[in-house]
Amino acid sequence: MPPEAANVDPGLRPRRDDAPMYDLIELLFFAYRDFVGDADRLLESYGFGRAHHRVLYFVSRRPGLTIAELLEILRITKQSLNRVLRELIEKNFIEARAGAFDRRRRELYATAEGERLAVRLAQVQTRRFAVALDKLGPSGRQSAVRFLSAMIDPQDRSEPGAPKSEGARRT
Repeated sequence: MPPEAANVDPGLRPRRDDAPMYDLIELLFFAYRDFVGDADRLLESYGFGRAHHRVLYFVSRRPGLTIAELLEILRITKQSLNRVLRELIEKNFIEARAGAFDRRRRELYATAEGERLAVRLAQVQTRRFAVALDKLGPSGRQSAVRFLSAMIDPQDRSEPGAPKSEGARRT
């Protein structure tokens, strides 16, 4: 087994008789490219990129998110997050506050300007979803949710993107 295959979920490892699903792989690639491309064009006017979008999205959706929780959601290193978070804070899109219960923990909040940008980005991407879902008919959204949920690793399916410890902290 190649060393990189050791990190793949055993249920996801290809078997010898599995033919690659190139049609679906390409569709997902192009759908993702266009989905993020809509937001990329808006982000560009702020001097931001996709990493800024991901951080702003989760901070906006989960006020009070800690840096540790954000790192767990994004599955990136602290070093990868530092530059992006620093820029968002310096440009007044996100603010970091001392934790309510533990002053050493920094909690992240979107500013009013950050909320406005997060909503604009979500609206751009929602329009693309709406157009696609309209073409699928009445059960399209439900089917899309089931399909996308099934693509997520089983241990992360309960709430996509949520840190496992979040349920205990937030009620």
